[in-house]
Amino acid sequence: MEPLLIYKALSNETRSQIMLWLKNPEEFFDERPYLEQNLNFQIGVCVGDIQARAGLAQSVISSYLLTMQKAGLLESERIGKWTYYRRNEKTIQEFSEYIKKKL
Repeated sequence: MEPLLIYKALSNETRSQIMLWLKNPEEFFDERPYLEQNLNFQIGVCVGDIQARAGLAQSVISSYLLTMQKAGLLESERIGKWTYYRRNEKTIQEFSEYIKKKL
């Protein structure tokens, strides 16, 4: 875990919002298309759905997601031509403990 990368990743309002959306994706995204493909939100949320919710260009969202993945905040899984992102709860917990102890 690199705290500085996490701070930088979370310093952007949209990236912070994405973390909130992915914490409880059923509140922010429609799971029906996932269930129709025998998937669910445990695999993550598709980049296209995140992009549509954010209202930004897919290239911008992809860049944001990559930044958050490099910081360790997200994990991704590719299924066919789609990439799904979910929170990396282990790193989030480590960062939370770091904050408690160091700040």
